[in-house]
Amino acid sequence: MRIGIQISTSPEQKTGIEEYVEQIIKNLMMLEESKKHQFFLYNRENLKWPFKKGWTQIRLSLKMLKNRPDILFVPAHTFPIIHPKLVVTIHGLEYEYLPKMYSPFRRKVLRYLTKRNLKKADKVIVPSQNTKEDLIKFYKADPEKIFTIYHGVSVREQDGKGVRNMQGIEKTKQPCLLYLGRIEERKNIEGLIRAFEILKKKYKIPHKLVLAGPIDTRYKTQDTKHKNDVVFTGYVDQNKKWQLLKNADVFIFPSFYEGFGFPALEAQAADIPVVASDVSSLPEILGNSALLINPKDSVEIAEAVYKIIKNPKLKKVLIKKGHENIRRFSWKKCARETLKILCA
Repeated sequence: MRIGIQISTSPEQKTGIEEYVEQIIKNLMMLEESKKHQFFLYNRENLKWPFKKGWTQIRLSLKMLKNRPDILFVPAHTFPIIHPKLVVTIHGLEYEYLPKMYSPFRRKVLRYLTKRNLKKADKVIVPSQNTKEDLIKFYKADPEKIFTIYHGVSVREQDGKGVRNMQGIEKTKQPCLLYLGRIEERKNIEGLIRAFEILKKKYKIPHKLVLAGPIDTRYKTQDTKHKNDVVFTGYVDQNKKWQLLKNADVFIFPSFYEGFGFPALEAQAADIPVVASDVSSLPEILGNSALLINPKDSVEIAEAVYKIIKNPKLKKVLIKKGHENIRRFSWKKCARETLKILCA
């Protein structure tokens, strides 16, 4: 079978979707059963399209006319007007649950694209059962054409050396609490900082709060009495990310919505206990391997974090459960299940 894969994401500042695109392509190529198929990767560069916009609908459509594959897989973004049999991945519906965090125009565009994907695609892949249920709830999608395939989780060994001197983190062994992901309203950064203030005031913890990830231009840094202990690192590359994970006491992920939730699983892979929201896909992905909290309740977030800090036995239990949990998620398994969908 001739399988086309459309690549529309930027590799420069890799977040969850970029990680998925990179890993699914790499692992598809490594499967033994892939040897009997031909793969064609399409992006703006190899199609020699000089403009930033229009390559999908114009240049890729022309490619589909002249030399179309048997099936086109779109792991992110949208698809060309002209296409063969189509499989798309829909990652989440944040804009439906948090509409105020998106402009009216942006919401209209996202809804249009989601409706178009559901209508035109022969099959739809989602990263969680929660996302599938959301598509049925908001768009009355046909459940028979939606397939839940969990993402994998990358495990990397890092010794963590040098992290204490990185972007505002002191050389001393000052403990830290860590959040990893985009710095934006949807991720509940304000609620996390309020929880940190409670931990400082009520329990006098010595920790810094490290907020690692690209900062949304619309996000306004919140004022806090403990600003010297709140570190915004900006975007961190893969090595620095794993160094931070290895040196955190607790990983906190109080997001209002997640289609999957890579960072929480990466924390578990790095032996870090996790406190995460009890909403969207996170209970499905984490189960009882993390302390789940109401993201709207900063007191509850703070108390969950302190339970781990003060109780080494609980920390060990959560680390052990985290190890057991991440065994459910494999990029090889994700690729194999995806290939079955593409070839069915």
